[in-house]
Amino acid sequence: MLALAVPLAGCSRPEPRPAPTPAAPTPSASPATSRSAARLPGFVVLGDVDPRIGSDIRYATPHNFVGRPITGYAEPLCLLTREAAEALRRVQDAALAGGHSLKVYDCYRPVPAVDDFVAWAKRPGEQQTKAEFYPRVAKSRLFDEGYIGAPTAHSRGSTLDLTLVDVPAASQPPYVPGQPLVACTAPRAQRFPDNSVDMGTGFDCFDSRAHTADPRITGTARENRMLLKRLMTDAGFVNYDREWWHYRLQAEPHPNRYFDAPVARSSVG
Repeated sequence: MLALAVPLAGCSRPEPRPAPTPAAPTPSASPATSRSAARLPGFVVLGDVDPRIGSDIRYATPHNFVGRPITGYAEPLCLLTREAAEALRRVQDAALAGGHSLKVYDCYRPVPAVDDFVAWAKRPGEQQTKAEFYPRVAKSRLFDEGYIGAPTAHSRGSTLDLTLVDVPAASQPPYVPGQPLVACTAPRAQRFPDNSVDMGTGFDCFDSRAHTADPRITGTARENRMLLKRLMTDAGFVNYDREWWHYRLQAEPHPNRYFDAPVARSSVG
């Protein structure tokens, strides 16, 4: 693992974490940690638990802040601990009752993917998606400002990034590498046409406007953020207040373990 002393990675600012117990493993390159695990204990594919929940697994595609598929994302799947998946099913029931559905962007994230983020952040020449994801932050500042680092709660399997979509969901055109990019902070009508309801910024927006309660986000966008927060909180999830999309199951089953296995169906069960 690179740069373990710096904050969380990629959905990556310093999210508060449960206090580790003395006997708990800590993330490092040592074979004594969970990084050597070939399977993910007690994990499931979210789509098997609730196929009603949509997905747009950005790190398995080129449409993310790095600009290419990320190491460890062998398949575009949402993997979660069963506890988190069952809680999310309850959220989906509540969302549908109000005319919305959930859509996930990222779920379990293997440690090698986090390492890939950290390595990318140290290569100053790779900035092909800056105009969309970090238009107002110099790449050289991403570590210092806490946007890139390690470890991340995503590697524990009960943290996810998600949004709300209307029911029925609007179609979403595919991202085409090389297409003109628009800042994630631009008005919704100008940003990439994600079929999410308006949340005030795009997903993975490295900007203070992405803070859940940022006062500059008003009207419908603020209402949508607060709706998502209420639905998730009622089911036992905790929002990371600097990212409107980021939620962790409070009673997560692996609060001090970080896993390596790739995002693939073969990693579960």
